[in-house]
Amino acid sequence: MAAEEKVIVIDFGGQYNQLVARRVRECNVYCEIYSYRTPIEQIKEMSPKGIILTGGPNSCYEEGAPTYTKELFELGIPVLGLCYGAQLMMHVLGGKVKKAPVREYGKTETFIDGSKDALFAGVEDKTIVWMSHFDYISKVAPGFEIIAHTADCPVAAAACEDKKLYAIQFHPEVLHTVKGKDILHNFVRNICATSGSWRMDSFVENTIKEIREKVGDGKVLLALSGGVDSSVLAALLAKAIGKQLTCVFVDHGLLRKNEGDEVESVFGPNGNFDINFVRVNAAERYYAKLKGVEEPERKRKIIGEEFIRVFEEEAKKIGTVDFLAQGTIYPDVVESGLGGESVVIKSHHNVGGLPDYVDFKEIIEPLRSLFKDEVRKAGLELGLPEYLVFRQPFPGPGLGIRIIGEVNAEKVRIVQDADFIYREELAAAGLKKLPDQYFAALSNMRSVGVMGDERTYDYAIVLRAVETIDFMTAEASEIPFEVLQKVMSRIINEVKGVNRVMYDLTSKPPGTVELE
Repeated sequence: MAAEEKVIVIDFGGQYNQLVARRVRECNVYCEIYSYRTPIEQIKEMSPKGIILTGGPNSCYEEGAPTYTKELFELGIPVLGLCYGAQLMMHVLGGKVKKAPVREYGKTETFIDGSKDALFAGVEDKTIVWMSHFDYISKVAPGFEIIAHTADCPVAAAACEDKKLYAIQFHPEVLHTVKGKDILHNFVRNICATSGSWRMDSFVENTIKEIREKVGDGKVLLALSGGVDSSVLAALLAKAIGKQLTCVFVDHGLLRKNEGDEVESVFGPNGNFDINFVRVNAAERYYAKLKGVEEPERKRKIIGEEFIRVFEEEAKKIGTVDFLAQGTIYPDVVESGLGGESVVIKSHHNVGGLPDYVDFKEIIEPLRSLFKDEVRKAGLELGLPEYLVFRQPFPGPGLGIRIIGEVNAEKVRIVQDADFIYREELAAAGLKKLPDQYFAALSNMRSVGVMGDERTYDYAIVLRAVETIDFMTAEASEIPFEVLQKVMSRIINEVKGVNRVMYDLTSKPPGTVELE
């Protein structure tokens, strides 16, 4: 996506790289992530208004540690180093970085020493920041002055105001840093002199225009999953090219209760968009393939491979198309190792390659530059219903990985009904804020219970609800006990096959958000 103003994030393997980019975009300034291996010539060609260096797991003074050429700091472009990025800036420019005698981790009281005209405008003399470091800056580089410290860290921040170079040891991008958003806003909008003109409504308008120009009178094929990304993409394409779009919706029987019908109500013949819509009800086919399979990763592969087979069959019926549309979003690109430098978290079927099972000329990925929250904003701009736009994150294999052990129609019914009750009761509870993700999973544990005057031997449902900023870390939600009791009572009374309900208190890490 074209953007006049851009701030770039150079990634040194930091766990918060995407969060840094999101915070920049919250300042209404477009931002992209690049690996520290990106050549300086490429950086120059982009003409960014500012550069941010992320944290990372290494020690900058060790041989082979990620680094960058000194020339980066001589381009006349403002640079902000965060944590490892701050240490690297000092190391490259002539300062000293050593192993810290005291490691700082977590919320830390920090004292502002320098001028508050630039980076720390609006920040109190004493504030709370989020620290996470083993090394520390023992001596600042020539031309820098110390502008913040903590009890154990003599250089919590340093600045060379003349060259607009800033090094901060803490993480302003996480919410635990009380004034973190203000600090990043000061850098991005004021120090980098950006206008803050990047908006979602202009993205939708410009992208529709770009799609029309690229597609012309060609045909486009989209595998519509019913998730947020593919639904927003379908709506965007529908607005741009109408009947030139064919959406194939493969209902694998592993969706949440009523979800397949909801997708069809929006995109089908009686829906809001004038497109070609094909629904394939393939539940029995999937259950047959999954019979006897218990290992989670094997289930994932079977579900993914079977989707390809079903989609291929439908695509052959349609014939040659000009473009295959994919709902790739920016975290997919970064996590697949194509953007930043962080460890590849997952491999995506829709990134970095052209499928060989569909006869088409080119792939188009109109959402490739957006984060999830930005995709949702685009969905609202396009007129999609809120229940679809704000649908919770849902894995591609669906309930297949929320069912521990073998998947079959009976287990799918149990987890669909339990999950529906859980979501319905949380929506009705009048909570000040709903958890960021919540769902019911079906354990593989069966236990003896008593219902009425009879003994039962039924399954246990596990309820999960988490609070998270970025889904990289998460804490269990503190749902009121009376709400959980009501959910438990309804599930046991209304869902045949369940006699026990448990609540998962595990944080991430060590757990995951999706129960597998």
